[in-house]
Amino acid sequence: MNIYLKELKSHRKSLIIWSIGVVLMVVSGMGKYEAYSSQGQSINDLVSGIPKSLRAVLGFSDVDLSTLVGYYSILFLYLLLMATIHAAMLGATIIAKEESDKTSEFLFVKPVSRNSVISAKLAAAFTNILVFNLVTSVSLFAILGHYNNNGEEVNKAIVGTMIGMFLLQVLFMVIGSALSSVKKKPKAAVSQASIILLVTYMLSILIDLNENIEGLKYLTPFKYFEAKNVIYGSGLETIYIVLTAMLIIGLITLTYIAFQKRDLNT
Repeated sequence: MNIYLKELKSHRKSLIIWSIGVVLMVVSGMGKYEAYSSQGQSINDLVSGIPKSLRAVLGFSDVDLSTLVGYYSILFLYLLLMATIHAAMLGATIIAKEESDKTSEFLFVKPVSRNSVISAKLAAAFTNILVFNLVTSVSLFAILGHYNNNGEEVNKAIVGTMIGMFLLQVLFMVIGSALSSVKKKPKAAVSQASIILLVTYMLSILIDLNENIEGLKYLTPFKYFEAKNVIYGSGLETIYIVLTAMLIIGLITLTYIAFQKRDLNT
């Protein structure tokens, strides 16, 4: 428990900064919505004139941007990117920090097993991303509710997408932790986790641009819980929930096994 509390304390400042950042993103995003919604259909016409490749990069899908839910489905992509970047970096650093800070020797002479250390660190990381998700959710309920003048089902859209975001946060967190445990130089895990995130995001864009490679959607988590599908389509699809859960379990297992076998640099 002491390790868990220590990790929460050491990441407290970072969590506060990230939480403020995501609230500001919601505020600024919805400020733009107020300008867009006053234009009505004209904003949809404007977006339709943008080249398909640029629309894919910017995250503009075929939704009505003059509606609150439609606009939120676009804003969600940016919130998701922010959340997954935070989770990947957290998962990697929370495992590697003892070696990078030269405190691993002090930690592991204590009467605790490596499994106990990993469990405490993962629990602290899980708590951090849960708090981040809750802060994001609360800010969305409050701010989108303020702009919901037409009685749209905004809360339902927020709940569905936030569940999807949380699953991806956990997934990228354990991608970071697994890399940090496997690598001989755990400092490199942060950059490598970021590369994986970037590659999978770019793959999701390529799939949007080319329907012939849609079968590759299982290789990119950014296709698992797309806002337009969660809100307007099939919701949270069971196949993606199961696939995400399997990946999380597998990566957690890898984290424990690899960390047990790795020589620690002191």
